[in-house]
Amino acid sequence: MMRHAQKALLLALAALGSTALAADPPSPGSPAPAFTLPDAAGKSHSLADFKGKYVVLEWVNFGCPFVRKHYDSGNMQSLQKTYTGKGIVWLSICSSAPAKQGYSEGKNLLERIAEEKSAATAYLVDKEGIVGHAYGAKTTPHMFIINPEGMLIYAGGIDDKPSTDRKDITTTANYVREALDAALAGKPVTTATSRPYGCSVKYK
Repeated sequence: MMRHAQKALLLALAALGSTALAADPPSPGSPAPAFTLPDAAGKSHSLADFKGKYVVLEWVNFGCPFVRKHYDSGNMQSLQKTYTGKGIVWLSICSSAPAKQGYSEGKNLLERIAEEKSAATAYLVDKEGIVGHAYGAKTTPHMFIINPEGMLIYAGGIDDKPSTDRKDITTTANYVREALDAALAGKPVTTATSRPYGCSVKYK
C-alpha cells in the first residue's frame, strides 16, 4: 500500500511539474507560441499566416509614458517602416483588458492607430490576455522576434535605456534593431534577451 501511495504522490508531483513547465514563458531558442487574434477592424490574424517570415511582436499601450517616448519621437514608427519595408511582419499587440489603460475598440481604436501613425503590419487586440500570458509579456513595450522557422530569437526590452526621456533614444543600444540586422545578415543575435522595461501590461 505504501509503495502505491508513494507512486501516486510521485505521479502527482510530476504532473504538477509538467504543468508549471508548460506555463513558463518561452525564451529565445524555443518555439514561439501559436496564436490567433483579431485586429482593430475585427479581421483575424494567426502567427501561422506568417510562416517563413521574420515576425516582430510589440506589446503596446498608447497611454503608457514609456510607449509615448517611442511613439512621440517617431522611433517606433521608424523601426516599423524600416523592417516591414524589408519584408518583416510587425504585429503590435495590446493585452489591456476592457476598462483598463490602453484598451480601445472599434472606430475609436482605428482613429487612434491612425493618429499615432503606426506603420505596423497589424494592431492586434488581446483583451483576454491569453497571448500576453503565453509569451510572458510584462511591460509596454515588451519586444519579441520570431524567425522564419517559428523560433524565438529575441525577447526583452526595445533598448538599454529604461527611461521615458526621448533624448535617450539617440544614445541607446537598440536591441531590436541589432537583432533584426544580425538575423537578416545571417549572423547570430548577440543579445538574445534583455530586461523589458515600461508600464506593466494591464491584464484583466
